[in-house]
Amino acid sequence: MKDLNHQLAGLGTTIFTVMSALAVEHGSINLGQGFPDTDGPDDVLQAAADALRDGRNQYPPMTGVPELRQAVAAANLRFYGLEIDPNTEVVVTSGATEAITASLMALINPGDEVVLIEPLYDTYVPVVRLLGAIPKLVRLSPPNWDLPRAELAAAFGPRTKAILLNTPMNPTGKIFTRTELEFIAGLLQKHDAYAVCDEVYEHLVFDGMQHIPLMTLPGMRERCLRIGSAGKTFSLTGWKIGYITADKRLAGVATKAHQNLTFTSAPNLQRAVAVGLAKDDSYFAGLAGELERKRNLMAEGLARIGFGVLPTHGSYFISADFRPLGFNGDDMAFCRHITEAAKVTAVPVTAFYDAPDAPTHFARFAFCKRDEVLLEALARLEKLFGTRGAAATTAALTPPAASA
Repeated sequence: MKDLNHQLAGLGTTIFTVMSALAVEHGSINLGQGFPDTDGPDDVLQAAADALRDGRNQYPPMTGVPELRQAVAAANLRFYGLEIDPNTEVVVTSGATEAITASLMALINPGDEVVLIEPLYDTYVPVVRLLGAIPKLVRLSPPNWDLPRAELAAAFGPRTKAILLNTPMNPTGKIFTRTELEFIAGLLQKHDAYAVCDEVYEHLVFDGMQHIPLMTLPGMRERCLRIGSAGKTFSLTGWKIGYITADKRLAGVATKAHQNLTFTSAPNLQRAVAVGLAKDDSYFAGLAGELERKRNLMAEGLARIGFGVLPTHGSYFISADFRPLGFNGDDMAFCRHITEAAKVTAVPVTAFYDAPDAPTHFARFAFCKRDEVLLEALARLEKLFGTRGAAATTAALTPPAASA
């Protein structure tokens, strides 16, 4: 029989599926996949339930129901001072992963180059290659994940069409600083390129730091497609409601991609998300504060056991070096080991690299869980490894000063 699609046929099963299945097999606490274990705000849930019974359950408009497009535009103005036309510059998608794909489809022609920053979310590279483009990878290094400016500049060239920028960043928890963003903006202008900005963790920022959309910088309004996620903002990951904010020229082509991917999303969920985006500032501050507290709980517990804990300033995740525990295998072996022996599951950080020479001694833990779940996971790890927390691991908990 004839070959199937080479790119897809050659892809392995996503690491999140692999580790979640392993967690189920061993009755393990799953701190691998990034989803909360509690539902989102009651008023948002109630709005979805009410909207399901209001007689508007047929196809909604392709770009999203008017209520949600208006809410996305209002949120852009409220949080970032961006004036957005809800009728021409917002596209509602079936989750942020579709938004990323649609945005890349809107930009890329076969043979174009796309700059990607490692470590990265595991769908980025496959989608770029499926579209016939060439990924140009630039690597950040732990513990601080500073932007390597010379390497980034070298990755741009005459064929560069776009950069895919994730901030706050998964899995590192890095928040790109204004000076880093200004450097990226300069490269985009110099090379006449665009940016697909994955900002799904925009409201999950810690340590008094600030999320700055690249789109807010001078000259970037017409070059950026900015992606948000109701799943991350309202702890409702199963709803799969994402949204693209972009100049109408870019949004128009992204809409055509969306038309040929999913066309639309559940209308009652869209209207409920509109209710969520209009919530008081206290909700968004409280969400970040609660997750920062859970980050601290997890970081302190891992350090006490003896992990080398890396700083994380945003997102759901914290990464840790397991070499101080005396484990000599790679990160996949370590994650299998703790799943089987401690009944706690994490994700190997090599899953977030495309190149074969990735660091193999980090595991990523999700802390977006109930306190009792996190405490039980730490207790199980402590039972397996004991407490070996050296001063060096405690020092790793102190985040570095943010640059201007």
